[in-house]
Amino acid sequence: MPESKTRKTAVEKKRQKKSPEDKPKPTPTKRIKAPSSRRWVPPTFITVGLLGVAWLIVYYVAGQNIPIMSELGNWNILIGMGGLAGAFIIATLWK
Repeated sequence: MPESKTRKTAVEKKRQKKSPEDKPKPTPTKRIKAPSSRRWVPPTFITVGLLGVAWLIVYYVAGQNIPIMSELGNWNILIGMGGLAGAFIIATLWK
């Protein structure tokens, strides 16, 4: 039957702690600095969201009377929903 490993003495433990050559050196990494201020996020996502909602309301109320909206047809729904989705994405940046 093989013998179990013996415990290290206190002197051996101190020698291992003192030898810095055994430890791998950390590789230098570039850190990306986060923007310091995100005060622009709340007004931006509110504005983009309200523009999306306003686009949808105008399309449903008077879309046939506005030349650009009548040419776009159902693409107006995608534009309005895109504004709402953009507002949601911008809102995730808020801390």
